[in-house]
Amino acid sequence: MSFIELKNIYKKYPGADKNSVTDVSLNIEEKEFIAFVGPSGCGKSTTLRMIAGFEDITSGEIYIDGQKMNETAPKDRGIAMVFQNYALYPHMTVEKNISYGLKNMKVPSDEIKKKVDWAIKVLGLEEYRRRKPKNLSGGQRQRVALGRAIVKDTKLFLMDEPLSNLDAKLRVSMRNEISKLHRQIGSTTIYVTHDQVEAMTMADRIVIMKDGVVQQVGKPMDLYEHPANKFVAGFIGSPQMNFYDVTVNGNIVTFEDGSRITLPDSVTSKLGGRQGELILGIRGEDIKLDAQNIDLFKADKQSAVVENAEVMGNENNLYFTFGGASSVARVSKYEVSGIGDKIEFVFNPMRIHFFDKQTEICYI
Repeated sequence: MSFIELKNIYKKYPGADKNSVTDVSLNIEEKEFIAFVGPSGCGKSTTLRMIAGFEDITSGEIYIDGQKMNETAPKDRGIAMVFQNYALYPHMTVEKNISYGLKNMKVPSDEIKKKVDWAIKVLGLEEYRRRKPKNLSGGQRQRVALGRAIVKDTKLFLMDEPLSNLDAKLRVSMRNEISKLHRQIGSTTIYVTHDQVEAMTMADRIVIMKDGVVQQVGKPMDLYEHPANKFVAGFIGSPQMNFYDVTVNGNIVTFEDGSRITLPDSVTSKLGGRQGELILGIRGEDIKLDAQNIDLFKADKQSAVVENAEVMGNENNLYFTFGGASSVARVSKYEVSGIGDKIEFVFNPMRIHFFDKQTEICYI
């Protein structure tokens, strides 16, 4: 049996027209780092709160370490939770905030001191231990909130968008902190975020949700390389995948503006004879502007005019219109083009995805 099992979980709030969470089934192994990700209102936080016991489930079963938890109070589920809101006690110092929960649990004072000293050292809070929250930065407050959680001897950490209040630089730093903590402590972690970059860089596996329904579960690169549908393909990756309405006839793909490319037989065979109107998807890094690729796929060379350019330092994003759709090519820092420049490019045909136009399921 897996460490956590969700079996056909539903959540419908009184008076609501539809479910907030629909038929979620998921197994999570001990010591895994799982990220729930999706747009606002997709059901990820509701699912986390049902695991924690803060929300009643409408139907289904939740098991933690082999024990059914449907009717178990949150305090008896063996969890520690970190929220988006730090919820620190303003009148208490760092060490008192961290130790407060242990005192309530009647942990012996010498053990409390040992645990608090360990957490403060691990989180790099030594010089702040006697400061109150008002004298701490956002990142330091978040570390205190993490400290309050990790001093509890729990096998399961639940984190609900803990970094969303921090600035971009601090989020990157705290991502590394949390990942390092997870490895050190070895507890199972479930992490909710709307930021797919956080999910990709931190998690062993990612659960992608939309409208209360799990769209796909998998390792970060599996989701990136093999999306189950158009939603997953568009949600994972930055900039997002380019999508085009196309018509496929044999090996020939025709775009809305009349542009054409020819698919290799190896790609066509993966389509399994599917023809007609489809959606073609390709990531920005697979639109190639370099001489070697243009020479390799010269029969399908295309052109467009750059409408915007983002110079990122390590790479450039070039925006243009092609195939009747807005497009972006992700190119090396050496391939510099300005607004108004005409560019020539090719699609790497081995990296093309095709989606059903009605169901949006990914074929290849």
